[in-house]
Amino acid sequence: MADTRQLYQEVILDHNKKPRNWGVLEDATHKAEGHNPLCGDHIKLTLRLAGDKVDAINVQGESCAICKASASMMTTVVKGRTQQDAEQLVQEFRNMATGKLDHESKPHHLGRLTVFSGVRDLPARVKCAILPWHTLRAAFNAVASTTTEAEEDPMHAPIGGA
Repeated sequence: MADTRQLYQEVILDHNKKPRNWGVLEDATHKAEGHNPLCGDHIKLTLRLAGDKVDAINVQGESCAICKASASMMTTVVKGRTQQDAEQLVQEFRNMATGKLDHESKPHHLGRLTVFSGVRDLPARVKCAILPWHTLRAAFNAVASTTTEAEEDPMHAPIGGA
């Protein structure tokens, strides 16, 4: 357990200090903004699809370390994948973060993203980790702005009192 927490902290710190794919993609075909009012996270996601594949993806904004690390890892993992594969990752990540997917016993495609599995034990931080994924889904569906608090949003997941 201590090794998992140590790895989690190292990954968060690394991706927070040196986020991958940070910035705005000028020739984006899809974009969305995401807000987490609970934490104050506000991100802008831009991506370019080539056919059905994510050709390029960038994110930027003001966010906590967990949100920034999640966004950074998400961009590296979905780049080069089909939209359908990326959508599957969105759902699996959300399910893992909210405790609905036992990543140790159920098959999944998350790979190194399982480092975020412990966030399910930190209800106030679940929405921080989910926001980039939430925003990716919004961009795919041409939704300009999304929030972790929207009841009608298909990614809405009440977490504890959050």
